[in-house]
Amino acid sequence: MKILIIENEVYLAQSIATKLGELGHVCEMCTSTRDAIKSNNYDVVLLSTNINGQDFNPVIETFKSSIIILMVSYISNDTVSKPLSAGAKDYILKPFMIEELIRKIHHYQDYEKVKKRNEAYEKYLTHTFSSISNDYNHNDIELPLFISSSFAKNADAFAFEHARVQNKALNFISLSDPKALSEINTLGQNAIIYIIDYQVLKKSERKAFLDAVADKQAIIASTDKVEDAPFKVLEIKSNTNVFDQGEILPIEDYVKFIVLNYQSKFPDTELSKKLGISRKSLWEKRKKYDIVKKK
Repeated sequence: MKILIIENEVYLAQSIATKLGELGHVCEMCTSTRDAIKSNNYDVVLLSTNINGQDFNPVIETFKSSIIILMVSYISNDTVSKPLSAGAKDYILKPFMIEELIRKIHHYQDYEKVKKRNEAYEKYLTHTFSSISNDYNHNDIELPLFISSSFAKNADAFAFEHARVQNKALNFISLSDPKALSEINTLGQNAIIYIIDYQVLKKSERKAFLDAVADKQAIIASTDKVEDAPFKVLEIKSNTNVFDQGEILPIEDYVKFIVLNYQSKFPDTELSKKLGISRKSLWEKRKKYDIVKKK
């Protein structure tokens, strides 16, 4: 990591830089906030709030995308509360052990990674489920609940939206995993659990499973029709009948579905390539199915 140390006690700054350097980090030092804001290309900024007469807000604003940890000799509104409110991540009280400083740095590194990863997942899920209708009042939904849908993405969209509305984390479990039941038993009653692949359970295994989820906040998905369920069953049909049939459909029906639903997302050259047909054949299928391409 590239670390900037803003500290007017030169000996202390050098000591910190030496110890961090031994751990493989690249450190730079400066003694004033004016010098600090000349560059912002740092992963971590260690900011001493003991520098008299210095305004820390420009530093915090400049390095708002970095991990800013305050180094303080005493705790007050000016040395801790205000900088934290402005955007600093944490503080450490002098004198401190370098191990504690490293622990804080690694903690916020991990936090930033998880935060960015979560933001990417949120965008991906929003994009993935954008074509699926989810007009349910999730505040009135009682769990446990079975979702029956031959199109698995319908159940996925329902479960993730329910967790979002309830502002809770979603625990994902597949019943194809041999450890699924033991994992379910470790989760508390208030955790929302999304369980898929109910259709893979043998009849002899279902009673133990149903007993395990009876007092859980569980959403159980099955691509088969659910019969004799002890909980409410919500059947969700897709926007097209292609995935709601109880049989294998002709290839032509699938081709028609793909053309209808993906022609606005891919140019004809790429769409025909994905279908394994020529552009001329794609044009002929549009004519055959009376599909109008929107411009």
